[in-house]
Amino acid sequence: MFLDYFALGVIFFVAIFLFYGIIVIHDIPYEIAKERNHPQQDALHVAGWVSLFTLHAIWPFLWIWATLYREDRGWGFNNVVQRELALEDEVK
Repeated sequence: MFLDYFALGVIFFVAIFLFYGIIVIHDIPYEIAKERNHPQQDALHVAGWVSLFTLHAIWPFLWIWATLYREDRGWGFNNVVQRELALEDEVK
């Protein structure tokens, strides 16, 4: 009888652990966005929840989206634009 209750307790513990573990894993892109001061943090957070209902299909793209932005260089295109403008000035 004791082992029945113990097994039931283990099953509940594993189920709760997996439930919260999946939620924590899906918040990783949002946490990355928060650390990087991403301008679209809320969208990443909502998309993480949507990813739970789409069988995690968009989760890798959320990770990429969260890591593309850095506060010091933005989206990374400013350097390219500055080089193009400098090249235009040289040509003129």
